[in-house]
Amino acid sequence: MNDSISVLLVDDHAVVREGYRRLLEDSGIRVCAEASTAADAYQQYCALAPNVVVMDIALSGVSGIEGTRRILARSPDARVLVFSMYEEIIFVRRALEAGAAGYLTKSSAPRVLVEAVTTVARGQRYLSHDIATSLALAPSPALDSSQPQLSAREFEVLKLLAQGCSLSEIARQLCRNQKTVANHQSAIKQKLGADNTAQLVRIAMQLGLVPPIERSG
Repeated sequence: MNDSISVLLVDDHAVVREGYRRLLEDSGIRVCAEASTAADAYQQYCALAPNVVVMDIALSGVSGIEGTRRILARSPDARVLVFSMYEEIIFVRRALEAGAAGYLTKSSAPRVLVEAVTTVARGQRYLSHDIATSLALAPSPALDSSQPQLSAREFEVLKLLAQGCSLSEIARQLCRNQKTVANHQSAIKQKLGADNTAQLVRIAMQLGLVPPIERSG
């Protein structure tokens, strides 16, 4: 029965969360809490232990991928369903590497979110049809030279660098020391062939990690 499923909704847009809440509750699924950041999601999860966490990737500060990793580090049995606008395989792989139990895109039909939540709550994995097809057709990471082979942590550091965070700020957000973050930055530059932070920001924009800068006039 769906009414036995509790969900934590994580998205940084209140209006979007409200729409998802209504959709899930109309299907008998209980939304026990909402969060707008990965840090808030972690606290809510620790307090409430919901059956499923519906996690967006594009959050302010650290991403939903890092949020997923933190929740799974605390509770290996946690069930996190990533629900994102990103369709690129690099995001899917990073989410699954972080321990997500499922991934679907926001372009999916509304009923698909309900189906995904109930499937993940049963302990099964769920990938929306478009994502499953893309994964099946994509080359393996070892053979795909078109994608930068960043580790999950490097991926997260790149996102924060592109947002304008300093090394000390990144260290604080990721709970790492500044020297470790600096080492990650050096590794990222080497892997991506970037000489400076400006080049890293351009690459992050191309990957969709941060929105492109809007130019006025």
